[in-house]
Amino acid sequence: MPGPTVYVLIGAALVVITVLIHAAGTTWWLKYLGRAFTLGEGQRRKPMTTMRILGSTVLVLLVLHVIEIEVWAMAYLYLLPSEFLGTAEEAAYFSFVTFTTLGYGDITLPYPVRMMSGIEAINGIMLGGWSTALLFAVVQRTWQDMGRGKTNQ
Repeated sequence: MPGPTVYVLIGAALVVITVLIHAAGTTWWLKYLGRAFTLGEGQRRKPMTTMRILGSTVLVLLVLHVIEIEVWAMAYLYLLPSEFLGTAEEAAYFSFVTFTTLGYGDITLPYPVRMMSGIEAINGIMLGGWSTALLFAVVQRTWQDMGRGKTNQ
């Protein structure tokens, strides 16, 4: 088994891959929202449309995170001997717990691969923060749009 530096580099490469996935997905989603839900001057957004925007944004972000978690899981499955993570389900479970920083500890990785799990946790924190910021921006924009079209009476 190679030394920890190799696994740190693999972890860094996985961070780049997951950031690219997140960037592509969130860019696509924002462009879609911009085209699909643009309001004309003086128009107001219906409450159900606002709920669709917010709900679908959460789902898109969730799907992106699941894809990113699965990228990490497949890397673990490929890199580790089967006695550590023998199935795709075990690898996915470990990756979910690590990415979300729950860290149950019921599955641990051997030295030096365990260096990757710390990098995955940092990656999950960063991408979770990115998703939170994006969701906040969408909420803020929908609130601004709800105020459009009002007249002083």
